Amino acid sequence: MRKKSIWLMGLLALVLVFSGCSKNNNGSAATSPAASGAASTAPVSSSASASAAETSAKVTDKTFTMLTDSNPSWPYSKDWPVWKWIEEKTGAKFDVQLPSGTLYDALNLTFASGTLPDLIFMPDRTQAMKYGQQGALANILDYKDKMPNFQKWMEQYPDVAKSFLAADGKMYMLPTEGFGETNRVVWMYREDIFKKNNLTPPKTYDELYDVAKKLKALYPDSYPIVFRNGMNAMINFASNFETNAAYYKNDAGDVKFGPSEDNYKTMVGYMNKFYKEKLIPADWLTLQTKQWQDLLSTSQSFITVDYIGRIDFFNAALRQENPEFTMAFMPPPAGLPGGKQQNPYTQIVENNLAIAASSKNIDDIVKVFDYYYSEEGRTLLSWGKEGETYTIENGQKKIKPDYADSSDLRKKTGLATNGTYTWIDYDAHLSLASKELKYAYEEARNYDSKFNPKPSFTDSEYETITIAGAAIDKYRDEQISKFILGSQSMGDWSKYIDGLGKLDLPKVTDLYKTALERTAQISLK
Repeated sequence: MRKKSIWLMGLLALVLVFSGCSKNNNGSAATSPAASGAASTAPVSSSASASAAETSAKVTDKTFTMLTDSNPSWPYSKDWPVWKWIEEKTGAKFDVQLPSGTLYDALNLTFASGTLPDLIFMPDRTQAMKYGQQGALANILDYKDKMPNFQKWMEQYPDVAKSFLAADGKMYMLPTEGFGETNRVVWMYREDIFKKNNLTPPKTYDELYDVAKKLKALYPDSYPIVFRNGMNAMINFASNFETNAAYYKNDAGDVKFGPSEDNYKTMVGYMNKFYKEKLIPADWLTLQTKQWQDLLSTSQSFITVDYIGRIDFFNAALRQENPEFTMAFMPPPAGLPGGKQQNPYTQIVENNLAIAASSKNIDDIVKVFDYYYSEEGRTLLSWGKEGETYTIENGQKKIKPDYADSSDLRKKTGLATNGTYTWIDYDAHLSLASKELKYAYEEARNYDSKFNPKPSFTDSEYETITIAGAAIDKYRDEQISKFILGSQSMGDWSKYIDGLGKLDLPKVTDLYKTALERTAQISLK
């Protein structure tokens, strides 16, 4: 029963973690200034800040059609109060259409038909750029003169705004900021086990190895370090070695393929060492969520790297039987001598609404969404309405106790669901978190690696990336896994590098460089 309950809670936690996001690779949006301070509360916006919203004009009794999907943890409801709040402030109503199957299937059918709703929820940036460059979606930037709050927002978050640009310099999806905090990845550890055995959290990979060896001696049947999703997890370790698991722009401004660098080789050497000495599970390459959860919940593993929200998940699930159980934030260990302690930058959400180019209501739609980018709109669509969903105590906002957690808040109000946000104050969600999780967010922001923008490719570039890039990724995963498992000697690293060259790595790297330079040169003004 114990494992069954943990597994069921795990499903819920995964839904919470991935809500509002689609992909979170190695690029992300920047953390909002309001979210960079104490995580437990947020200051009340000044009247001067809120006044910016007054420049957004209301539309007159307009109803816009919207295609989106429904999350099973907070199923869509036309009676959510958030729709009423939006209508009160903007005059807009939404006729929401839900697909009978998957959203991706619905998108294919909808765009093929040529009859589009006013607004379409795009599950990822690739879909938005694909249909946008085909002429099916409106370019948001064509209407920025009608969106004073949006323009102000872009000045505040230029890198975030540019990350939503297609290769043609146009923006086919409303950009988001703030909600990426739900995708933050951190190191965490069993604080109670460490205290019990007088162990100190490691600051370097050498110390990580040493403490893992001590834990292995204390608990012979354990695998002190554990992670899930096999090779996909390498991105979480690469930042500790000041590199990346894919293409990235380094501190010198050069575009590199991380897995071809010496720093990445050093990381692989440590992983091989951990594997050989049984400090990570033998089946790490295929270990999935349930097995990962079971190892941590039964004290067979003590250190992991995963979504920050897992701190509350494990503590809430396991303290019922073990009040001492404490999963806590751990500063990331540095992999290089004198190197940086940093976590991967995963704070990104890449899905949101797009506007159909065929819509006859575009001018009114952009007026409505301009309100979303105002300070007042951000507060309303993050916290809800004062007196109904939150109160103000000593000048600080606080979600009312009517809501058990952020999932309950979304389910009952519709806040932070598809179509109801662009700019989120994540402190609204953190106000419902535990002290451990609030502390983790405060500390984690001190260890962010650099924002690594994702490129936008032309059709011809994307075709090359799809073929050559996929071959490189497959070869990388096959070879790196062999190095870690020991079936291939680290002395053969140069052969692995030669193999990358034969797969057109230089050509693909140049495409990434070209795409990133093209985006950097675009002016948002």
